[in-house]
Amino acid sequence: MTMTSSRAYLIRALNEWILDNNCTPYIVVDASVESVQVPQEYVNDGQIVLNIMPSSIRHLVMDNEGVSFDARFNGQPQSLYAPIQAITAIYAKENGQGMVFGDEPDPGAPSGPKGPRSKERKPAADKAGKVEGARPQLKVVK
Repeated sequence: MTMTSSRAYLIRALNEWILDNNCTPYIVVDASVESVQVPQEYVNDGQIVLNIMPSSIRHLVMDNEGVSFDARFNGQPQSLYAPIQAITAIYAKENGQGMVFGDEPDPGAPSGPKGPRSKERKPAADKAGKVEGARPQLKVVK
């Protein structure tokens, strides 16, 4: 089953978390993505970092399509818009905590190895029976 991107949901959640911890949320926007509307004179190396603290901006809208708000740059009011796929990170200015987003796979592309599981190579266990790189497993103990 194909699911929608989680990026918009994570951006909204992290924004709320950063604000709840009395920090300033910043987003990093890839200014080269089509339909990004930001002041180009503030773009550096193809990116722009934007403060989205409610006291610094107006009319913030964060939905599944993008982030938009009004802000002032050098005293001049501007309307900004960044589609969700253009937002590469959200973090707190004060401590850098947040999330950087990687490229998302094409939802139509197949993922994982093909073929029966029996053909997958299993890593060898050490003397204690632990498999290197194996994921931990939980057991219900009564």
